[in-house]
Amino acid sequence: MELLSRIRAEQHDMPEALRKVADAILAAPAEAARLTIVDLAERSATSTATITRFCRALGFTGYAELRVAVATETGRVAQQTWQTDIGREILPDDSLDRVLSVVSGNDIRLIQETGDQLDLAVVEKVAQAVARAGRVLLFGVSSSAAVASEMEYRLQRMRVPTWSRSDAHTALTDAALLGQGDVAIGISHSGRTREVIEVLAESGSHGAITVAVTSQPRSPLAEVAELVLTTASRATSYRSEGFAAIHSQLLVLDVVYVSVAQRTYERTKQAFDVTVRAVAGHRLPEQGLTGPGSAEGDI
Repeated sequence: MELLSRIRAEQHDMPEALRKVADAILAAPAEAARLTIVDLAERSATSTATITRFCRALGFTGYAELRVAVATETGRVAQQTWQTDIGREILPDDSLDRVLSVVSGNDIRLIQETGDQLDLAVVEKVAQAVARAGRVLLFGVSSSAAVASEMEYRLQRMRVPTWSRSDAHTALTDAALLGQGDVAIGISHSGRTREVIEVLAESGSHGAITVAVTSQPRSPLAEVAELVLTTASRATSYRSEGFAAIHSQLLVLDVVYVSVAQRTYERTKQAFDVTVRAVAGHRLPEQGLTGPGSAEGDI
């Protein structure tokens, strides 16, 4: 996981003094990398001892090592010209070209950060559990509910018994009926959505394998989950962090989906063939093409 992304993800769960240091670094990373430990302490209204604690909390031996890591990361970002608009505010009078540049740059960056920090060993465990599951329950609210619904559709098409819920009462009822060998996946950018935490906790209490998809690896949701898949997110003009996290959440679950398909190749291939034929008659053939390949369906 890249350093600045990690600081951004963990700052909400840091003690107040360490959070001030994180805020000072994230506000101007390139400039912070040039500050002495005394300068950074003054800028963050903390002490040099707090800076040292901050470094150790992130796994660095001291401030010099942290400075090098921040400088290296900010230098790499500066070399990638498409990233110059990352974090830039979108103004009311910006052209659509500018809006497209900022939005696409942010989305690409978040997907890269998510891929860099994704623990593939955890992905393996989740995919293995889903492939063998008797039932899979997906739950999220607001924008996360749409992500859960998309994953439900994909898994159902592979004959994995899957349900997604956006209503807490329905989800809790389903969670209470889960058991050994079942899987519950809770999706929440903040990891602090009470309903998602409750559903995952209920699922786990009945023996189901619980999975959290969140941008906050130390959140309450992550604490109640057996397996945690982390995502990257960053707020921009007109888009909150939760809304911006959709692409990252979809990436994580897409990797899980493909991994499940690999493990159930024969069953999945047969299911795909059957579903393609089922909807073939609802798609107009491409001009000049005939035969089965001309009506694969929008599946």
